[in-house]
Order: sequence, then C-alpha cells, then structure tokens
Amino acid sequence: MKKLTPESSWTDSWKSSYSYDLLEIYGDKSCKGYAYAYANRCRHILELIKKVAKPEAKILDVAAAQGNFSLMLAELGYEVIWNDLREDLIDYVKLKWEYGTINYAPGNILSLGFDSEFDVVLIAEVIEHVAHPDDFLKKIAHMVKPGGYIVMTTPNGEYFQNRLPKFSECPDPSQFESIQFQPNSDGHIFLLHLDEIELLSQQTNLSILKILFFNNPLTNGYLKLRTLFPLISDNWINACEKFTGSLPLILQRKIHNSIVVLLSC
Repeated sequence: MKKLTPESSWTDSWKSSYSYDLLEIYGDKSCKGYAYAYANRCRHILELIKKVAKPEAKILDVAAAQGNFSLMLAELGYEVIWNDLREDLIDYVKLKWEYGTINYAPGNILSLGFDSEFDVVLIAEVIEHVAHPDDFLKKIAHMVKPGGYIVMTTPNGEYFQNRLPKFSECPDPSQFESIQFQPNSDGHIFLLHLDEIELLSQQTNLSILKILFFNNPLTNGYLKLRTLFPLISDNWINACEKFTGSLPLILQRKIHNSIVVLLSC
C-alpha cells in the first residue's frame, strides 16, 4: 500500500487515522508496544485467512477503519469488501490503495442486509464494542457462506489487568446500547472470556477451529515495561512472545491480553 504524506486540509477523522497508520504500518517508534501488538495481531490474522481461503475468495472486513487489513488482503489476491460506519474514510483508504480488488460498503454492518455472501468475515477488535455480542456474532454468521469462516480478534477478558464486566454476568446488556460502536479502547464494553467465546459459538452453531492467546505485557509495553524497549532488541521481544505462547493454556489466558479465533460456519 502507498505511504501517505499528511496535509493540513485533511479532516479530523483522516488525521486520526493517519496517527494510527504511523504506529501500525509506518514504523513510528513513539509507542513501540502498540506497534508490536499490532504486528502480532496482523500476523495471526493473515496466517489464518491464508490457511482457509484461497486467493479470489470474497472477504468482508467489518469496521475496517483506515483499511490496512482490507488493503493487505486485496494485495494478496482476495476480493475484499471494506465496511465502516465512517463513510468519509473511503477516500482515505483509496489514497493508500496500490492494487487489488476492494469494494466499499459503509454503514452499520447489522443493517446492510448481507446474507451468506462471504467466504471469510473478519471482525478484528469489534465485538468488544457492542452491547450484545451474542446477537452480533449470530448476525455475522448469517453473512458467511456455508462452510465459510469468521476470523475474530478481541481483547482477552481473562487478562489479569482486565476490570471490565463479564458479558455472561450482566443482567441487562441493553444499558450499554447508547455507548456501543465507540472507537478505541475507551469504547470497550465487555471483554470476552474463553468460556463465553465457546458458549457464544455453540449458540450460533459455529465450530471453533483454533484459538490463540497473544501479546504479553512486554510485547504491549504494559506495566511500565516500555522503558525496557531502548535496552532490548526486537528479536528478544519476539522471542519472549514466542516463549509465553508456549506456556500452559491456564497461564496464557492470564498473561496475554489478546485473542484470535478461527470459526467455521
């Protein structure tokens, strides 16, 4: 994808998107933990999609924002449909486009009427922003072709520093409807636990093919560990991530703050 140069005439939403691009794809080291965490998420997403879908498969990227996954998947040969509530970001994504097939479907994904159309639906860092994750996952499943897949990433509710409520213990999730769909971590409502992901999958007739926990406190730069970044190499940080990924699952569920899930319809 093309690298952009910011302009003073850009709208606030474009400027905000560019600030994330600086961290995610342009190598800005001012928030190195965020960059490491994003790189790990990107790697897991692309590996899973390439494993289950051949080029030219039709992929829906939900709440795709500045379109980095949409662009990368298009460049890999997939037919991608970009979606986001912020229609004005379409032209921003188009500025970064170099090659590949991307179509645009702005708006609330739950109201667009897609039905059994996609080989893969990507919901990266989305489900934690909705008041009814059970209903959301059911509606996403209806958009996938029989035998297709959902790739989902979300913050891990069992991470030892999580203080948000557990969805399965909330008597009335509708109380959060007025604040759902808000961007960034301030918009998180529920962070799902492993048992909740398993239950929601069963209720939606989805099969879990793979679950990975990733991004430890060092990778993210949490607990003031970001102060170590100037002292240690990228290889060491990546080796630490690989080591924590090899620990028993009961430990991984506590020390990793992110989950990637591959679901089959």
